[in-house]
Amino acid sequence: MSQPRRELPQQIPVVVLAGFLGSGKTTLLNHLLHHGGGTRIGAIVNDFGSIEIDAMAVAGQLGDSTVSLGNGCLCCAVDASELDEYLDRLTRPSARNGIDVIVIEASGLAEPQELVRMVLASENPRIVYGGLVEVVDAVEFDRTREQHPELDRHLAIADLVVVNKADRIPETEHRRVLERVRGLAGGAAVVPATYARVDPEFLFDCRPTRERIGQLSFDDLHRYDGDSTGGDECGEHDGHLHSAYDSVSVEPEVPLDPRRLMAFLDSRPEGLYRIKGYVDFGAADARNKYTVHAVGRFLRFSPEPWAPGEPRLSRLVLIGAGIDAPRLSKDLTACAQDAPHTYADEHSMWGVLRYVQEPSGAEGDAG
Repeated sequence: MSQPRRELPQQIPVVVLAGFLGSGKTTLLNHLLHHGGGTRIGAIVNDFGSIEIDAMAVAGQLGDSTVSLGNGCLCCAVDASELDEYLDRLTRPSARNGIDVIVIEASGLAEPQELVRMVLASENPRIVYGGLVEVVDAVEFDRTREQHPELDRHLAIADLVVVNKADRIPETEHRRVLERVRGLAGGAAVVPATYARVDPEFLFDCRPTRERIGQLSFDDLHRYDGDSTGGDECGEHDGHLHSAYDSVSVEPEVPLDPRRLMAFLDSRPEGLYRIKGYVDFGAADARNKYTVHAVGRFLRFSPEPWAPGEPRLSRLVLIGAGIDAPRLSKDLTACAQDAPHTYADEHSMWGVLRYVQEPSGAEGDAG
């Protein structure tokens, strides 16, 4: 049985938003700010040049490099060298006022891997890396690759790729660009978009508009079945964003086998953009439940102790387009342990622990 783990402090995910000039990064960021369903977003704009044009455009703000937005978002225009200072400012307990997620919009000429490296190297214990989102201009895709060959490298390290302006090219050209992007992006999820409109839940969990018990947004489990009566906490209904996607909700009654679950996650199919929820690993770690957060190929587990009297169940939501929902549900159910109450071998959790990030400065390692 694995050793009891220390409870990790709640950490704020930091998502890096990248893409070359004109791809639609600022449009996407504005979309997230205006459709976050009450989620408080700290937006850091890494502008290029002395005039902060992108920062001015974010949520319609005018000029001040640090502004408090009326809808509960905080926007900072910042040079990459100042990143750690702003991360500290946004996450400081005395000043953060409940920031739920931080989105860093990289300059159109920035190297996204450098921003990712800086986030991963940060000694701020209150943040956790949340993945790299690359925005691609479908109209200018071939020309951008010619002028900036490094785009191929950016796509290769992305976790989620948004192919923007999909409506501005013929259908055959659209299919060709998507196929080429998927080839370059490897295991990353590739999402076509118009006006950079993607479901915010692909990037982060949206704060509920009403009281909810539990850590994640689980009263929206049935929203994807066409029921919009419960309120639109994050995405859009009635033929807009959510109607383009499918979801699978699974609540196994017995603990999941960590090895089987990792085999499932390692082979998740194309079109499965988002996985969220938490998992009961039973005897493999009887003390903790493990929150799961996956965006494209990005994957993270976060352990936290079970609350006294809390039902020990796994609850997972999978969101994607063109996915085989019955097959995914069947494959997830097959991850259940054969003998859930027996003694677990000490190595069974190793695959999961590879994706657990300890807070900076914590003693010991993830294993």
